[in-house]
Amino acid sequence: MLLKRSQKLGDMLVEQGVISEDDLQRALDSQKTGHKRLGETLVAMKVVNANTLVNAIARQVGVNGCTIRHGLVDPKAVQLIEREDAKRFKVLPLFLVENTLTVAMAEPQSLPAIDHLAQTAGHQINPVLALESNIAEYQDKYMGPQVNVESFLTSLTESDVEVVERETDEEASAEIDRMIDGSPIVNLVNLAFLTAIRHNASDIHVEPDRHSTRIRYRIDGILQELMTPPAGMHAAVVSRIKVIGKMDISEKRLPQEGRVHVVAEGRDIDLRVSTMPTILGEKVVIRILDRSKLNVSLEQLGLDGPELDEFQTMLRKPHGLALVTGPTGSGKTTTLYCAIDQIKDFGRNVLTVEDPVEYQLDLVNQIQINDGIGLTFPRALRSILRQDPDVILVGEIRDAETARVAVQAALTGHIVLSTLHTNTSPGAVVRMIDMGIEPYLLASALNGAVAQRLVRRNCPACIASYYPSEAALRDADRVDDVRRVYKKGEGCSKCHQTGFSGRVAVYEVMAVDEGLRHLIHDEVGEEELKDHLRQRNWRDLRANGLRLAERGMATLEEVLRVTHVETDTRVRAERGGTAPPDGTPRAAPNQSRAPQPNPQAQAAGTPGRAEA
Repeated sequence: MLLKRSQKLGDMLVEQGVISEDDLQRALDSQKTGHKRLGETLVAMKVVNANTLVNAIARQVGVNGCTIRHGLVDPKAVQLIEREDAKRFKVLPLFLVENTLTVAMAEPQSLPAIDHLAQTAGHQINPVLALESNIAEYQDKYMGPQVNVESFLTSLTESDVEVVERETDEEASAEIDRMIDGSPIVNLVNLAFLTAIRHNASDIHVEPDRHSTRIRYRIDGILQELMTPPAGMHAAVVSRIKVIGKMDISEKRLPQEGRVHVVAEGRDIDLRVSTMPTILGEKVVIRILDRSKLNVSLEQLGLDGPELDEFQTMLRKPHGLALVTGPTGSGKTTTLYCAIDQIKDFGRNVLTVEDPVEYQLDLVNQIQINDGIGLTFPRALRSILRQDPDVILVGEIRDAETARVAVQAALTGHIVLSTLHTNTSPGAVVRMIDMGIEPYLLASALNGAVAQRLVRRNCPACIASYYPSEAALRDADRVDDVRRVYKKGEGCSKCHQTGFSGRVAVYEVMAVDEGLRHLIHDEVGEEELKDHLRQRNWRDLRANGLRLAERGMATLEEVLRVTHVETDTRVRAERGGTAPPDGTPRAAPNQSRAPQPNPQAQAAGTPGRAEA
């Protein structure tokens, strides 16, 4: 490092008040045996930290100083200077903004080195001071002969993002645009993507705060904050996401949508981007679509026993309509894609109509709905029928016209799969009739319906035994089973102290038999349909969820939270119902039931009383 000829480093640090005379003397004594430079010795003795030392020297020589970290280095900028030159001049390229390459240098006042670097890189050089050991460390990481930058970026940790300096609110938009091209923003956005992929998040929420940015990840259905980006960078982060999503970077007043395709950790990932203007700035939500999650069987999703057999029987039918029901985010699309994967082959023409197309499937012709040009679900479906289809997947039955076309397609010799927003599988019948489908047509077309929910699994790394609360046992109709031991996760670093790791689907399958077809034809209510199903040892969502809890896969409270919308069998029993074959009370025919409050639903999976 170059200082004034008349002043040594130690004297300069003492003069600036960075160290004392005693600190300097102890460092000089240690330097005699350690064979290190004075600055490195002071840092090793913890007399001064590296950042303070760099800033003190930088002020003296009249340049900016920096401590190199991952978020400050753009891998593309590193390639502008040869490794041999970087080693010889003790430099490391950091990032390129317009035509200026910022370079960390151990000797930033060396004009011959700056001239050589400018000629080699083809850009103006902005030198900044960094410690020689700091430069050498990151030369090995970014410029080593065997370094793989893409795989190296996947090893970044959340703390590495804290290097970006704060941006003031008064900075002009032109300055923000320049920052987008800089390494910190690029690496910050990449790190946000990688963090989500590593933790199996389904969504990333980039939200504006008054003076900062908040990034949250939806993991197992619950939002969690795993990384905190630097303050004041929100506009630049949003602009970077818009650029890679091929969206209009100048439009900040209207919602926009875009798509990004990335390859991370050997997996193909599609990102669906949505922006929304708020009073504090634009909020971005990124849906993560991991294709590797589709390579699972129905058994791995959670279907087993008679439910699996009945669903597979539906799929083997030569024609007819099969519906998957549940609220948004319950995994309906994944179930349908896995079903398509089981029945597709070279001898079948499979077409889908979706809005939007979430995953691209092999051997499947997928159609993206575009309401702006008139390509709606009904219009696409009518055209599909002239494409000689064998199997048709309709992303969602949203209106009466789509429902009519889907039923007609099922009646004319096609397999039709679709989703519907209802709470139960028998409720799909009522919903279709409410949408204007004639009961006699639905009775002929419908093969069955599947309702599903996603339950958070207990974390296997911290699973422990516990006894649920009396309220939970009462809500589960297990008040006489107080001695049963259930399982829960106590919370650990692997599950972010939540006690949950991953999710499993809970299913309720209604296969249509001749008895059900007669009931549908007669337009009976949902309870009458359930009464007929219970005579076949049918299990609803609550019953199948309780089986998961009894097997230790989920907590009792989590099952109750997810299935709280289902019929409260205790109330029906109190009103005079009889017990079905599985032992749970059954309602009397045609008897209505008022919804009852569920204390566990409000707790969002809060565990009950644990005992040692």
